[in-house]
Amino acid sequence: MNEKLRNVALIAHGGAGKTSLAEAILFNAGTTNRLGRVEDGNSTMDFEPEELKRTSSISTGFATCGWKKHEFSIMDTPGDQNFFSDTRLCLQGADAAIVVIDAVDGVKVQTEQAWELADEYGLPRCIFVNRLDRERSEFLKTVKDAEESFELKPVIVQFPIGKEHEFNGVVDLLKMKAYVYDDKGNGSETDIPADIADAVEEQREAFIENVAEADDELLEKYLEGEEPSNDQLKAALKKGTLEGIFAPVLCGSATKNVAVDLLMDFLIDAMPCPYDRPAIKGYLDTADAEEVELPPDPDAPFAALIIKTMAGFAGNLSVMRVFSGSLGGDGGFYNVNRSSKERFSQLLTVFGKDTKPVTQAGPGSIVAVAKLKDTKTGDTLCDDSRKLIIKPAEIPNPLISYAVVPKAKGDEEKIFSSLTKIAEEDPALVLDRNAETKEILVRGMGQVHIENAVEKMNRKFGVSVNLNLPQVPYRETIKKKVRVQGKHKKQTGGHGQFGDCWVAFEPMERGAGFEFVDAIVGGVIPKTYIPAVEKGIVETAVKGVLAGFPTVDFKATLDFGSFHQVDSSEMAFKIAGALAFKKAIPDAGAVLLEPVYKIAVIAPDDFTGDIMGDLNSRRGRVLGMDSKGKNQVVEAHVPLSEILTYAPDLNSMTGGRGMYTMEFSHYDEVPAQLAQKIIEAAAAEKEE
Repeated sequence: MNEKLRNVALIAHGGAGKTSLAEAILFNAGTTNRLGRVEDGNSTMDFEPEELKRTSSISTGFATCGWKKHEFSIMDTPGDQNFFSDTRLCLQGADAAIVVIDAVDGVKVQTEQAWELADEYGLPRCIFVNRLDRERSEFLKTVKDAEESFELKPVIVQFPIGKEHEFNGVVDLLKMKAYVYDDKGNGSETDIPADIADAVEEQREAFIENVAEADDELLEKYLEGEEPSNDQLKAALKKGTLEGIFAPVLCGSATKNVAVDLLMDFLIDAMPCPYDRPAIKGYLDTADAEEVELPPDPDAPFAALIIKTMAGFAGNLSVMRVFSGSLGGDGGFYNVNRSSKERFSQLLTVFGKDTKPVTQAGPGSIVAVAKLKDTKTGDTLCDDSRKLIIKPAEIPNPLISYAVVPKAKGDEEKIFSSLTKIAEEDPALVLDRNAETKEILVRGMGQVHIENAVEKMNRKFGVSVNLNLPQVPYRETIKKKVRVQGKHKKQTGGHGQFGDCWVAFEPMERGAGFEFVDAIVGGVIPKTYIPAVEKGIVETAVKGVLAGFPTVDFKATLDFGSFHQVDSSEMAFKIAGALAFKKAIPDAGAVLLEPVYKIAVIAPDDFTGDIMGDLNSRRGRVLGMDSKGKNQVVEAHVPLSEILTYAPDLNSMTGGRGMYTMEFSHYDEVPAQLAQKIIEAAAAEKEE
């Protein structure tokens, strides 16, 4: 059993320094020969051209390294809301998380979301307060911020030496030793500086008190005045971390490589190996979906989850976390989600943009295989003898949509096939064709998310496109009951055409759709012709009379009519039904309906007034407010037409500190003045 493996995810808001920290870890381990920098475009973890352009992670980077006879598997996850679904998926492969907080900016919204996600997965975590060498950096203020933002209590394990540009080391409160670093990041042990001795003593007392809470026996001794030994404190620190009683706080500077080696030591001492973690649950692929535990046992039947798909390795590379059982260098497994058997010829580990072959993988291993036929992100791979499903992380609903229009004629199909391949890497990217408007729509988590996909499509497949706002799927309905006659009579040589029907049209409640009632008595219209009347109404309702949008939420009752023994036909009654619809709607109080979405905006308290004012200006109806840590959640119903570009607008309004979710709620009537403009625009488009 590999008890020396640590699967660790770096999580935080974008720009907190996760990638720089990953680079420092790899450099210290001797896996890379230089300290890669995001700003210089030479980091191991960020290598996609789009990442280099934005100098930020848009996709989880993977790397492994060795440290003091242990193996680290590092996941550098995106902190930008546009790409956070990748973090959501990849975090399922981790056993622990390092939460990186910028000592200048403090805890931001995305850090809180990452924290909640780690909570959801039950991941032990520690906090690394980064960038203490920066101007205006404040350690204790950042810890206080974390305490107010997170439910898990932060426990300070290291205290900084020096402030801002004079920061050059840390004091380890467990060992009560100081470590200072030179300009090249080389550390040496030294005495605790006299100017911080009192502060360190105070923090040491708080450290012992907090850590003792994880062990009843230790706490009892401490309360009786007995000083715990370092070994006892070390054991209690690990126990409290693994059980989620508290989150240890370490500190340093990733770019200066200050105290990163101590963080690596901490991963060995206090973070879990795969066997320290509770068994994950799976569900047998049977009718009753019985729940089963998947212990990290190398001899159990194999089970793994695909946490990431990476394109560009001469085909797709599927990255998996093995939860149970083992794999050899080649072989096969069963994909439950696709009901298909898959084979692989080589097992790989991922290191940035490169891969290395490995001969085996057991519980806890994060490995990859290339060129699987059907496998997608979120799929469960298992042994044929025990077919089961591991529930993957849920991808949030897309927040923004664009219509994709080719710059070159005839590229429509090329767009669809290219974006489909990109969406295989990124399940948060949703692609569809709108049958109503004939548009190719790409939906995503934000404008940057979609722009990034389009840039990648251009780079990989040579397809250039324009992004347009999509057409809003308006609907039409009626507000009054009317009864009309639809009569189709045409006499030609030979058989004529005759269909005659009386139909009552009346409104139904919102969301009810369409209902057709056959109220014919006495055979005034033969049974064979009645479905034709319904078909005529349904087919005509697809293009409403106001602005050409589908007409919904109405009932049509066929209650009278007449027929001709020779000239009547299904086609004649279908035309009669269509004529009845066209005649009735203008007199039935036809109105336009618009889709209304429920939106939940999460942002710091300072921005609440601006957000509510902005939502009101978008014809929104605020439903209520709720506190969430130091943030406020504003919920509202807002018409879709008003929030087509809400993602960049909110970003601008809150300086990147706001985020939101949205889901379709209902259709509502468009105000008359606005409806008239939509109708006029539709008429003008029709004329063109």
